[in-house]
Formats: sequence, C-alpha cells, structure tokens
Amino acid sequence: MNEVKSPKKPLLYYYFVAMLLVMLFNFIAMPWLAEHQIKEVDYNTFVTMTEQGEVGRVEIQEQSNRILFTSSDEKTVYKTAMVPDDGLVQRLLDAGVSTTGEEIEQTSTLVSILAWVLPIIIFVALGQYMSRKMMEKMGGGGNSMMFNMGKSNAKVYVKSAEGIKFDDVAGEDEAKENLTEVVNYLHDPSKYQEIGASMPKGILLVGPPGTGKTMLAKAVAGEANVPFFSMSGSEFVEMFVGMGASKVRDLFKQAKEKAPCIVFIDEIDAIGKKRDNQLSSNDEREQTLNQLLVEMDGFGSNEGVIVMAATNRADILDNALLRPGRFDRQVYVGLPDIRGREAILKIHAKDKQLAEDVDLNSIAKGTPGFAGADLENLMNEAALLAVRRRHRFINMEDVDEAILKVQMGPEKKSRKMSEKARRLTAYHESGHAVAAHYLPHVDPVHYITIIPRGMAGGFTLMRPQEDLENFKSQSEMFENIVMALGGRMAEKLFLDDISTGASGDIHQATSIARDMVTRYGMSDRLGPISFDS
Repeated sequence: MNEVKSPKKPLLYYYFVAMLLVMLFNFIAMPWLAEHQIKEVDYNTFVTMTEQGEVGRVEIQEQSNRILFTSSDEKTVYKTAMVPDDGLVQRLLDAGVSTTGEEIEQTSTLVSILAWVLPIIIFVALGQYMSRKMMEKMGGGGNSMMFNMGKSNAKVYVKSAEGIKFDDVAGEDEAKENLTEVVNYLHDPSKYQEIGASMPKGILLVGPPGTGKTMLAKAVAGEANVPFFSMSGSEFVEMFVGMGASKVRDLFKQAKEKAPCIVFIDEIDAIGKKRDNQLSSNDEREQTLNQLLVEMDGFGSNEGVIVMAATNRADILDNALLRPGRFDRQVYVGLPDIRGREAILKIHAKDKQLAEDVDLNSIAKGTPGFAGADLENLMNEAALLAVRRRHRFINMEDVDEAILKVQMGPEKKSRKMSEKARRLTAYHESGHAVAAHYLPHVDPVHYITIIPRGMAGGFTLMRPQEDLENFKSQSEMFENIVMALGGRMAEKLFLDDISTGASGDIHQATSIARDMVTRYGMSDRLGPISFDS
C-alpha cells in the first residue's frame, strides 16, 4: 500500500511554531541562564559589602529564603542565603541601600542581549530556510539560487571518445541514415558551404515512446564528437513569467560559445503546443515558445549550432515551429521490425548470461509492437526471473515467462478458482484456440492458460509469424471477429449457457465491425462511404 503523504503546511504554520519555540526558550531557558549568571556569596560577605558601600540594591525573597543584591555599579547580581538578623533593615538604611522600586533583573547583560537577539536570529534562519526550499522546488539549490534564476541548467555532455555512437543504437537504420548528414556536416562544414548547401537548423525526432529518440540524438553528438546540450521541455516552464524565456536565451548563448555543438530539447511539446489566443492560456509557456522561435530564427547558416528535439505528439506542435527555418526536417523513429528487434535484443543481451536454448530471432518474432525500451525491460525481467528461480543462466523459459509478464501481468497462482469457473474458462479459451486453428488468416496459437494473469481469468496468445502490417484485408478482419467470438460459442455449445467472460471479446469484435463499416467502406449495403464522424 502506498504511503499517503500529508499535505504541505502553509508558511504561517512554521512561523507559529517558531513563536512557540521562542516563548518556550524565554520561560525555560532564560531562567536557567539567569540562574547561572548570578554569583553566590555567603552572608558575611554580603554584610561586609553593605558596610563598605559596595551594594546597590537589595531584594529580600522570604519565600525562597534568599537575598538578591547588586553591586554598586549594578553590573553584577549576587545571591546569599537568609539568616536571622534583626538589624538587617536598619543596616541597609544606614548604608543608603535601596530595598524598594523595580525588582532586581535576574539576567546579566549577556542574557538580556540573547533575549532580544535570539528571536531575530530564529526568524531570519526560518526565512532563509523557507526561501531556499522554495528555490529548490523551482529548479536549483543553495544560497546563490536568486542569482541562478533564468539560467538554463542544461546538462552538457562534452567531447568524449566513450560517448554513445550509432553502433549503440539498433533497429533504426533509416533514422540513422537521415542523421548521418548532420554528423558529416559537423565534421566538415566547408564542403557543404562550398557548394552552397546548409544544414537544417532544426531536426525533429518524432515517434512512439521508447523508440530511442534521445539515444539517437546522443549518438549524433557522439559520432560528431561535439558538445551536446540536453534539456527537457518541462524544465523551461517556471513559476515566474519570463524565467523560461531567460533560460532559452542562456541555453543558446552557451551553445554559440561552444559551437559547433548540438542542442537537444526532449519532450518539446511541453513548451511547443499550439497557441490558442485564449485568455486562460499559459503566458509563461507562450513567452518561452516565442523566445525559442526567435533564437532559432537568429541562427546564421554557418554558426554550427544544430537544434534537435524529440516528441511523440507532433500533431499538437505549433505550426511556427515546423515551418522551414526552424525545424526543417522531421525524422520518424518508429517501432522496430523483426530484424531491428533482434539487433536491439543483441545489444541488451551483451551483459546477460544466456543459456544455449535462447533464440533471439524467436524472441523478436514473438514481440511485435515492442519498442526498444520494452525489449530492454523484457531482458531485465528475464534476468530477474532467472535469479528468482536460482538459474545460473537465463533460459528460454525465463524469457517466455517475461514476455507473458510484460504483456499480461504476473500469474496469480494464489487465486483460488472454483471447479465451475475453471471448467468455464477452459471451454472458453479452447473455443478461441480451435477457431484460430481453422482460420487461415489468424496467427497461430502459441500459448493457452486458465491461470489468471492481470485482469484476465485466462487467455489464448497468438504469435505472429511476420511483422504487423499497416493494413489488413477484409478477410483478415472478418476472421478476427470469428476468433473473438469463438469463446462465447464454445460456452453455448458445451455448457448450454453463456457468461460475462466474453465481454472483452464482444467489445473487440464490435470495434472491428464498426471500423469495417464506418471507416473502411467494407459494407456491401452502404458501400465505400466514410461514416467515421
């Protein structure tokens, strides 16, 4: 169970706590300090000092059975125990000692100063602490935070022979080919300038999450052996209006000083969304975007600063960002195919202890739709399973289990199912498997289970023999509907009843049928007309 964090306290709360601490100090610590500042003498010394005129004021505390008195200059406070002395009052009068008026201060000068200064110190310290915490939440720390506001704080990866290279990025051959021109330009810009060619000012990497867009940008910097400035789009957005634009200016100032170099902005959609001219729009984000547009427009063709950015939401970016002169080139970084997945698996399997039965090509075939990050996670899950099972090497069984865990979730072996539920699930999944076996356009059955995983009480897994295509035929879509309804038909034929277990299958079949009619024009009655809207 996740721990519930308490809500943040208002600033007034902390000042109230500070006030209580000061009051406690005055009530507890001050009397203790005062007591230790009073000099104790015997009664005879008190009498002698009185007779010699060295006593200033006297306070007789009968309840405490003691006498407090000050020196004649009232810089020192003394105390002594009371003894029976009938002539004390007269002796004090004869010596001209005052026994009336204000009570003798029980604190020395040092204690008095502390009583005034300590609360001020506490409040100043509390103010410094709170301001430092606020600055840290706005993107920095330390006493110099006020001076660092508006600084880009970009992560700089300087020239290094050990940086990421194109060989470290697999499965994106076309993207690497597009970016090779950038590397060649940074190596030798003169040959491009001689013929009158100039590099694009900006390159936008577009693609699904986890496909390696950030790694590609680092690989370009590593191949070109130039400085690489990296920032996330969300790091530009500040609490104060104008700070994001200041960070943009500072980032490009640093980049120009270290040209040739690469400026990389990850998740640029955080600041690059389309402007809507609404009153409720984010002024800080729009000012940051405007400053970015100005900086990219101000580049000369030979300044040697190339801007790269990554996003998986190119459709929401402002048109001004995508026009020629800003992000001139878009490079699509898509999901890898079988060969790409196999190449990615080889990279992530380098430091893994694999058994002889592990076939990376078979794993690549069984993971359609997996991005590079998914494959990295898959190999790590397989390694964790191997350790849990006390295997010396990662075998194919560990990898298959990891694939199922990533796709469907972990097995729920502890969940007890009744015999009726097990029988129903078995017939239902068998219906899917038999239908898939006899349908030529459906992928072959790879795995069947009635052990619950994730949200499913059981499932049938098909493993495609080829990569998923961007298009499907009418026959393929129709057979997918038949296969989806195979479980429901098996329940009706063998159990003479139906259950709610087919709700997901019915939803899937309905979605396919609706798309066939309204989007793809596959209805003989309605014809090739789009009803998608």
